[in-house]
Parts: sequence; C-alpha cells; structure tokens
Amino acid sequence: MYIYNVSIKILPNIESEWLKWMKESHMNEVLATGMFDEASLYRLIEPVDEDGITYIAQYKTTHEARYHKYIEEYAIGLREKGYEKFGNQFIAFRTILQQC
Repeated sequence: MYIYNVSIKILPNIESEWLKWMKESHMNEVLATGMFDEASLYRLIEPVDEDGITYIAQYKTTHEARYHKYIEEYAIGLREKGYEKFGNQFIAFRTILQQC
C-alpha cells in the first residue's frame, strides 16, 4: 500500500470554507482520477501551531505507478484549483509513504 500524504496548514479565517471544499469537492476529484482507492482527512491536534491549523489528507493506492501517473497527469490541475480558490491562505507539503 502506498499513501500520498498531503499536510496542509490553513489560516483560521478560511477553515470552514476550506474544509467544506475539501470534503465535498477536492478529495472527490482526486478519487475520480482513478489513481487512488480511498481518501481520509485528519486535523492535527498536537503540536499546536499558533500560525494556522493543520490538516492531513491521505490518499491510498495499491501501486506506486498509479501515484506517479496522478502526479504526472492530474496533480497540477487539481492543485491550481485550490490556489485559485484560496490563494496564499494555505501551504501544503506532500510526501509519499509505503506501508510496511
């Protein structure tokens, strides 16, 4: 199992709108690419960050090649939608994990 892990720090003033967008739009669009089998969203509790609120989105796939295809064919377009909607009110850090 491979997990595409996206940590996103958002400003508090966009939290409710951003959370709704993630749950109702963005995560569904990522899954609709067919490159991932499931998605989960978590809110970071500790450590507390005074500069923003951190969420972690995880997308799981059984094949590393599907992750690479997502990055090559879909990621840029889907990321741009977030920047168009929320501008510089968030930052994201992306990693890929392999379940042991």
